[in-house]
Amino acid sequence: MRQVKLRITGKVQGVFFRASTREKAQQLGIKGWVKNEPDGTVSAVGQGPDANLQQWIDWCGEGPSEAYVESVEVEEQPITDFQQFEIIR
Repeated sequence: MRQVKLRITGKVQGVFFRASTREKAQQLGIKGWVKNEPDGTVSAVGQGPDANLQQWIDWCGEGPSEAYVESVEVEEQPITDFQQFEIIR
């Protein structure tokens, strides 16, 4: 089990990125959150088994079909207690 924080840059707002990220996280059993940032990036925190978490990180590097992801910064974090995966507004 591990937890990461992602900072995703590119055309990632207004393209269903948050909803798609939550859907993918739920499919993989990842808990955490995703939100739009004022600077146009998307931040997300995910926690789960290593293999599933890596699949989710890789997916975030592509995003939904309408998105264009330039980069994904990954920062390891200490495990916190998430009950589900949610969109933060």
